[in-house]
Amino acid sequence: MYVDDLIIAGNRPGDIQTFKDYLSACFHMKDLGCLKYFLGIEVARNPAGFVLCQRKFALDIISEAGLLGARPVAVPLEQNHQLALSTSTALADPEQYRRLVGRLIYLCFTRPELSYSVHILSQFMQCPREEHWEAALRVVRYLKGNPGQGVFLSSESDLRLHGWCDGDWAGCPLTRRSLTDWIVFLGNSPVSWKTKKQHIVSRSSAEAEYRSMAMTTCELTWLKALLESLGVSHPTPMSLHCDSQSALHMLQNPVFHERTKHIEVDCHFIRDVIVAGSITTKFVTSSLQLADIFIKALGKQQYEFLLRKLGIRDLHAPT
Repeated sequence: MYVDDLIIAGNRPGDIQTFKDYLSACFHMKDLGCLKYFLGIEVARNPAGFVLCQRKFALDIISEAGLLGARPVAVPLEQNHQLALSTSTALADPEQYRRLVGRLIYLCFTRPELSYSVHILSQFMQCPREEHWEAALRVVRYLKGNPGQGVFLSSESDLRLHGWCDGDWAGCPLTRRSLTDWIVFLGNSPVSWKTKKQHIVSRSSAEAEYRSMAMTTCELTWLKALLESLGVSHPTPMSLHCDSQSALHMLQNPVFHERTKHIEVDCHFIRDVIVAGSITTKFVTSSLQLADIFIKALGKQQYEFLLRKLGIRDLHAPT
């Protein structure tokens, strides 16, 4: 529920109707039927599942930026960008930059592939420069090519949680703090994703990946508890995919403890979770790491490959 807008969900149509009748008797309420639009999010459904997108909102962003006639780009950010080190002229009107990035942040609700781009752009809200503004406009030009793209939630699901995580060691050239990112699937449907800068500097790439795995474990544990509160049991271990052999050895081999004493104790709780059988870790090669799209600017070929793997669809694209 948001203010006076309410979504009622359930798997028993009779109970849903009874609840709506009760609300109608207590309040003046208008029933708009099956969910199609909510807080800027458009919902399309068929027997295969749901697609959540923000096409109208994306078109509003493109129109406000004056790029309706612009040529689209294939990826939102250039590879090997150096936006954090930019020395270009400061924007005369930073408010327009802040407004655009703020709208892009909300767009990430159904566009997980924008998480990394928005994470980078949002770091310059205080003093944006011309190069940052051009990068933000590039993201809008990316939207121009696929404004109706969104998340697909499959109706066929085993209701099992699968996590993918990655870490970019010393990813910030200014603070040398690493980036953490994750995406969690419920069955084949993406339900949670994030790109975040770690709060301290990691001394090795293995440590950065280890911290990323610990943060993803927290997310998986919370989602499992949420599912149980909704009556969905999860008896089998959750799987966590990582592309760092060193981080996986740190989890499974106690001998490595001597080399990781400087890591905070709260990061080591992941070992207890694995011993308890709640999570199983799996190695995945970097080329198949789905979380890569949340932690770096990729080339067109790899970017489009990962989009297909993530279940991102565009219902408005020509067939």
